[in-house]
Formats: sequence, C-alpha cells, structure tokens
Amino acid sequence: MSERRLSSHDSFDPGLTQQYGGRLRRSINKDGSFNVRRTGTRWQDKNLYSLLVQAPWHKFLGMVLTAYLVVNLVFASLFYLIGVSHLQGADVSTPGRAFLNAFFFSTQTLTTVGYGAIAPADTATNALASLEALLGLMGFAVATGLLVGRVSRPSARIAFSDKMLVSPYEGGTSLQFRIANQRSNSLMEMEANVMLMTVDAAAQGLKRDYAVLRLERSNVHFFPLTWTIVHPIDSRSPLWQKTAEDLEQLQAEILILIKGYDETFSQTVHARYSYRFDELQWGASFAPAFNVDEQGDMVLHMDRVSAVKEPESR
Repeated sequence: MSERRLSSHDSFDPGLTQQYGGRLRRSINKDGSFNVRRTGTRWQDKNLYSLLVQAPWHKFLGMVLTAYLVVNLVFASLFYLIGVSHLQGADVSTPGRAFLNAFFFSTQTLTTVGYGAIAPADTATNALASLEALLGLMGFAVATGLLVGRVSRPSARIAFSDKMLVSPYEGGTSLQFRIANQRSNSLMEMEANVMLMTVDAAAQGLKRDYAVLRLERSNVHFFPLTWTIVHPIDSRSPLWQKTAEDLEQLQAEILILIKGYDETFSQTVHARYSYRFDELQWGASFAPAFNVDEQGDMVLHMDRVSAVKEPESR
C-alpha cells in the first residue's frame, strides 16, 4: 500500500471536511461512531426501525418493556372508565382491585393469551378488547421483526489496544496498534486503512489535513489471533521527526478503518476507531497476547490485547 503525501494544495478529504471552526474533541468516538450531532431534523426524517435495530440491547429491551407497560396502562384505564363491572369475573370490591383486574385483563388480551377467568360482557368492552387484540398481534409482529433484524445484523466486535505505540522498529521507529476479534466467529480477508489527521491554522480558520499512512502489512488472510498494524516512521512518513509536542500542537488524530469478511453471515463487516495525540505511548512495545498450552493448542488472552512492555532502562 503506497503512502499518499499531501501538499498544501491537495484537496483530499475522506468525508470529514477540511474547513471548520472551533477546537474539535475528536473525529471518531471510542465506540466507532462519528462525532457528529444532528440538529434541525424533521420528525419525518427519523427512521424508528433503524433506531431500534441499532440501539444497544439494554435500550432496546427498555423501550420494548416501556411500550408494553404504557399500552397496557392505557387500555386498563379505558376498561376502568367503561366500568370494570362489565368485565365478567373481575374483582371490583375496591377501586385498586378493579384497576388491577383491568390491567391484567389488558395484558392477557394484548398477548392473546386469554385465560378465560375474566371476559368482556357487553358490546363496548368486547369492541375495546378486539381493538387491543389486533394491536397486540401487529405490535408483537413488529417486535419479532426488530428482534430478527438485530440478531441477524452482521457486526464486527474488534478489540483495539488502549494505546497506540511509538515503538522501535528495524533500527528506527514505528507507529503501532493491535487488534483482535472479540467473538468466536471467523473473520477473513482483513484490511486496514490508517490516516493521519492534523489541524493547521489557516487564514480562513482551522484547516484539516489528511495523510494516508503506509503500512508494513495492510491486509491479512486469516484473523484468529491478534494483528499488530505497523506504520514505519521513516523519511517518507508524515510523522518523520515529529515529537509528542508537535503532534499535540497539530491536534493529531489517527483515523482507522478495518474491513473484513464475516464467514458466519457471508457479509463484509467494518470497524472504525481513532487515537488522539494524547493516546500515544512512546518507547513501549506490545507484550505477547497468546501462547501455546501443554496440549499444543494456541491460547489467545483477550485481556492482554493492550499489554505493553516498557523499554529496558540502561
């Protein structure tokens, strides 16, 4: 992979813009999302399906449970307003018991369980129960579709080392970080693209510059263990003779795109990450993260992906 050197007149932009105002915290967040917050969007532009499919599991389950409780509370209130006495078999001895019976009748109707202990006794309650049963069938069909979409959506769970290292390399130095697959599925044909983003003060304001970093090895065929991705810092590198202070002044951020083929889902997956200038560790090198056990099997220690060895003191 050849390295692309950028001049002041080069207009290369990977999609993160060159001109902007203000000091940016970072371009890519630690979870791989872009540091972009949208405002002024219309409600018609929001895609609820996409939101629910991409939301974390605890948020997804929380939203489903909340919707389930809200719907049942609404219908329980409607049954209560019509009169719980119109629900045959309901206990109406106290207002609290009456509402509780209406609520549990609502849950049974929404889920189409229908134990039969409580049943609608007139036209109004039958009509309301029919509407709730229809809503329940449609709602659980949607929830099932969302669940299938979530579990069948291919996604990479790539572990990145906590720090990017500036390490000794073949008589010189190099920029290194390490990755590993956190899941047991097989990823193949892995590719890495790494860019250096720096910020310069221009007459029109702050200006971003980008440089694609040449890698020692930009792809591997198999990915069962760790992969240490190395950028040699030589005279061709934009990091040549740069110090930690230089990178801080340039607000340097290394942007990373990992792409691979997921054998389980037969689809391409992506992972994004970035390291800022203050997340670089100078002089250290990575410690081994795997070994061979007594049975001759290779053992990968995921808790050692970020393990480093400090340089020996002289």
